[in-house]
Amino acid sequence: MAATNEIISPEWEFDRFDDGSQKIHAEVQLKNYGKFLEEYTSQLRRIENALDDSIGDVWDFNLDPIALKLVPYEQSSLLELIKTENKVLNKVITVYAALCCEIKKLKYEAETKFYNGILFYGEGASESSVVEGDSQIQMGRFVSFLQELSCFVNRCSEVVMNVVHQLAALYTGSRTEPKIIETSGVHFLPMYEHLGELLTVLITLDEIIENHATLKDHWTMYKRLLKSVHHNPAKFSVREDKLKPFEKLMLKLESRLLDGMLFQGCVDQQFDSVNGGVSVSKNGTFAEEFFHNIRTIFSNIELRLGEASEIDQRERYVGLCGLFVLYFQIFRSVDKKFYKSLLDVCKKVPAITLTANVIWYADNFLIQKVPAAAKLLDKKSLHSPKAQRESYLQTRAQSLTKDVQSYYVFVSSWMMRMESILAKEQKSETFVEDLTNRCNVFVQGFLYACGLSNIIKTTMNLYMSMQKPMTKTSVKSLCRLVELLKAIEHMFHRRSMMVADSVSHITQHLQHQALTAIAVAKKRVISDKKYSEQRLDVLSALVLAENTLNGPSTRQRRLIVALALSVGTQMKTFKDEELAPLLLVLKKLDLISELRERVWAQCDCCFLYWHRAVFPIYLDDVYENAVDASRLHFMFSALWSCVPAMMYSRHLESYEVLLQCYDKEIMAVLTQHLLDKLCKEIEKDLRLSVHTHLQLDERNPFKVGMKDLAYFFSLKPVRFFDRFIDIKAYVTHYLDKTFYNLTTVALHDWATYSEMRNLATQRYGLTMTEPHLPSQTLEQIFVERTSNNKHLNTINIRHIANSIRTHGTGIMSTTVNFTYQFLRKKFYIFSQFMYDEHIKSRLIKDIRYFREVKDQNDQKYPFERAEKFNRGIRKLGLTPDAQSYLDQFRQLISQIGNAMGYVRMIRSGGLHCCSNAIRFVPDLEDIVNFEELVKEEGLSDDTQKAARQLDSVLTDLTRNSAEGTEYFKMLVDVFAPEFRSAKNIHLRNFYIIVPPLTLNFVEHSISCKEKLNKKNKLGAAFTDDGFAMGVAYILKLLDQYQEFDSLHWFQSVREKYTKEKKAVSKQQNVQSNNQDEKLLQTMNLTQKRLEIYLQEFEFLYFSLSSARIFFRADKTAAEENQEKKEKEETSKLSSGNQPSNSTASDSVMK
Repeated sequence: MAATNEIISPEWEFDRFDDGSQKIHAEVQLKNYGKFLEEYTSQLRRIENALDDSIGDVWDFNLDPIALKLVPYEQSSLLELIKTENKVLNKVITVYAALCCEIKKLKYEAETKFYNGILFYGEGASESSVVEGDSQIQMGRFVSFLQELSCFVNRCSEVVMNVVHQLAALYTGSRTEPKIIETSGVHFLPMYEHLGELLTVLITLDEIIENHATLKDHWTMYKRLLKSVHHNPAKFSVREDKLKPFEKLMLKLESRLLDGMLFQGCVDQQFDSVNGGVSVSKNGTFAEEFFHNIRTIFSNIELRLGEASEIDQRERYVGLCGLFVLYFQIFRSVDKKFYKSLLDVCKKVPAITLTANVIWYADNFLIQKVPAAAKLLDKKSLHSPKAQRESYLQTRAQSLTKDVQSYYVFVSSWMMRMESILAKEQKSETFVEDLTNRCNVFVQGFLYACGLSNIIKTTMNLYMSMQKPMTKTSVKSLCRLVELLKAIEHMFHRRSMMVADSVSHITQHLQHQALTAIAVAKKRVISDKKYSEQRLDVLSALVLAENTLNGPSTRQRRLIVALALSVGTQMKTFKDEELAPLLLVLKKLDLISELRERVWAQCDCCFLYWHRAVFPIYLDDVYENAVDASRLHFMFSALWSCVPAMMYSRHLESYEVLLQCYDKEIMAVLTQHLLDKLCKEIEKDLRLSVHTHLQLDERNPFKVGMKDLAYFFSLKPVRFFDRFIDIKAYVTHYLDKTFYNLTTVALHDWATYSEMRNLATQRYGLTMTEPHLPSQTLEQIFVERTSNNKHLNTINIRHIANSIRTHGTGIMSTTVNFTYQFLRKKFYIFSQFMYDEHIKSRLIKDIRYFREVKDQNDQKYPFERAEKFNRGIRKLGLTPDAQSYLDQFRQLISQIGNAMGYVRMIRSGGLHCCSNAIRFVPDLEDIVNFEELVKEEGLSDDTQKAARQLDSVLTDLTRNSAEGTEYFKMLVDVFAPEFRSAKNIHLRNFYIIVPPLTLNFVEHSISCKEKLNKKNKLGAAFTDDGFAMGVAYILKLLDQYQEFDSLHWFQSVREKYTKEKKAVSKQQNVQSNNQDEKLLQTMNLTQKRLEIYLQEFEFLYFSLSSARIFFRADKTAAEENQEKKEKEETSKLSSGNQPSNSTASDSVMK
């Protein structure tokens, strides 16, 4: 490449003239390319919309194979982010930021792993827990988890200790020791809030364990088991030296975890360093700072608690109570007024849900943990929260219906705003305004989610905690609120692409606003020329905040900004009117940066697992109000929320066991309360509609009301676990099955069920399956071929049955034996024909030809080749009746087939006779021995003789009714070895003669049917099923079903006639313009002839397919032999296991 480049001299480079044409040309090309891309994109979008039934960029919650995560991410560490020239400040911010990050990690681990692990303990084993020892096995699996929890709690206590020490070291009251940084106006509020979050984790763990009766019961049983093991270690294969350490560990775990003292143990730690390190309890400056931050947090929380703008204030209030108790434990001082203010919050919020179904009462906690303060208050103040809880519950129950209505309007209008604002095209002139509007809409949706979540969780868990019954109205209202909550989540998910695009722009805009505010403050600090260390700290903190904001809005960066501003806001750096907007912008930045995760957390309905009892009531309501059937999607999405949490269960062999139990339970409730009811109601409606001519109950919709269940069938399939619940398919299958089964029982009702099927399609849009059952019982009839009389004789199943009843069942064996002799003679002729040199040579030639051309002919045997074979055989000579050798061979096969058909009719007649004779026997599998019963009763010899005769008759009847089905198999087994032997290899060419034979048969069949309309009816016939039966039988004997199928003969026939019909139709269209009537008539006749031929071939195909079923066409000879061997081995094993029974049965048979 280097060699081909143009070399330009420096002088020419300097003097080169630029007329701007190149730039203009490049711009034109770029514009054209942009236009092409726009057109191509819109074209692709049109194609996508045409192929897909979804709307634009909408994401389906159930079908998305991938998820989009919006959380900002970077790999920079805290040390890389916290860089200023102020080394001391760097260290302080780094330490505090690292502690806050660790607290967040501990909190996440607790919320996912430990809360769920304990909560789901004992679940999913309700059926198996009846088994003795199952509880101990569960606890045995769970001990390792409890050990992990113990280590986790120890780590939490260490972190709390470290945070307190780090804060106490900064806020030292000692005048002798130098201050690390000036802290007179510095308040590290984020540190206290994070500390509160960690204390909340311990409080939550305490509450979960305290309310878990199953865990405690199993623990007690496990301890008893250990005692048994201790007395006899050898029996349990346990070494005694390992048992004692394990018992000590168990005692340690019990005292550490199960006594509900996790939080108390943490706050009771010795915070003062023993070896003269950090002083905490006597540090007055730290005590003041601690209490100041508690007050600040309280003032921030109290304003919004219970209001519409509430977000995470309840959780922060729990942390605040934890901080207050920690403060009391360290400094042993109580502010009565503040304590009363904390308790007064219970008036607004009487109970707080910590996680799932665990509810927490602040008044109980504060009274129990700070008894010194509780003594200072009067009894009325202490007992009023309990009464307030009951009144709150009553008020809430009454207002639930109104809440549903108002939230329904709020959420619906919000969704409309969301759709419209995201659909609106963004213009550069109003870009900032659009971003602000989008941000506000996102925040509003999140606020609605928070409000709904608080109402649902608090109400449901309060009812459960106080053991008060819920009314059906309340249940329905709460379920409606759950649907609205999930609708908000679905809305955010549906517009994931647009939300993702907007979030990145909104965070940048908010960062810009924050940077602008910080820049103003920084300018103010720099302009003041007075130097002091405090001013230097402020400036360094503002620079750090500014640098950190210039980057992705990760959690670490936002934390560093908050900590930096704790230092940077002292000395009135910001004016009051500047600080409040800045804090608001940072709050919005926190929310928008984690919007998807925060929405998901608020819309998580894991608590529903503990309130599954409401699901049947909900389904009954959905069934009654079918108009809103689509809300099922939201409820199942809520039920699915429980699944991720269940995966942390550790008490079973695998969490899959718990998931299967849950899946099974929900599906059973759905089937019972909705699907089955729907099936029955639809069936009832169809029946009553069809039988309107009868005098039925009142069905006037104006009098009895009307319920339109068709809404359920327009519902998209509901996703749950690894299945899609398709209500339409379920009901269709139920009706198909019911109608089919009932039609088979009463064939005369076929027309009624057919009418009901059509009505189901018209009224409910159900695509029903045609059962293809006959309108009456299938009858097998043999018709006389020719007769000199005016009528033909017939013989059917009933005639055979009557004959057997008259002459006895012995005639069946005689008939089959006669048929065998007849078939032997016919097969001898068959073999001679196939061995004939003229026939054999032609067949071998055809086989070779097919192998050569099958790839070009799409694996199909050519129709022309079969015609050629027919013509060739005809040239060999004709009989006096003008019949070719192939005609005679066809007749031979028809006779063989008729013989097999006759055997089948004998079998059917025998079954008919036996079933009539034995219909009074209740159970054919268990027939009592009458002779033995008579002997036991000691009756006369004549009676015993009669009983013996009855036993003999019953045995004979049952054996004959069972053996009747084996005649076909017998006739296959007796001839098959000879047909397949090496000496009869010439018979292996039979499959290639079947196409010419079918052609010959179709021509013969059409000829016979045409004679029916003539005066001379000699040779006339309307049916001949013997040929199809004969071909199927011989193919089975030769094991040549696969070879014949490889010819794809009937497909070749269809293609040939379809092609000819199209050609004739084309000619008809041409000739219709020329108006040549004679030619048109000829073409119509040709078209009709082609249709007749195609129809006859189709009939033959159906007959042959049906006949093949009798001979197990699905299995080859090798497969049948293998199956036979397996059956023999099984029967040998079973007879070997039961030697005593065989002798008794043999004597009966004799």
